[in-house]
Order: sequence, then C-alpha cells, then structure tokens
Amino acid sequence: MEALKGVVGGKMLARMKKESVECPVTLNVKPFVECFLCPNFIRRIKGEVHCLGLNLTRQ
Repeated sequence: MEALKGVVGGKMLARMKKESVECPVTLNVKPFVECFLCPNFIRRIKGEVHCLGLNLTRQ
C-alpha cells in the first residue's frame, strides 16, 4: 500500500480496495489494488483488465 501513496488520491485508493477483478494470469478473483501493483498490469478500461500475461514468479 505504501507504493500507492502519492500516486493515487485517498478516495481513489479507498475505492480500489473495495473492487475486485479476475486476474488474466492466475484466473482468480483478486483485489484490484493487488492487480494494479502487479508488474504485468497495463490498464483497466470499463472493468476489463489488460495485462502482459507473463507468468509470475513468487518472490
């Protein structure tokens, strides 16, 4: 969450925490904040997530 401070406003961050999306890589429902911080994330338009689709390695 610290990475988002200064990037998005408080109201936007609160709204992002409440939303969930289907991850195109893992095919699971995830909070949008987690998706937004993913290195594969490109954009989200009208609820549809666009991402690079590369495999994620656990760190």
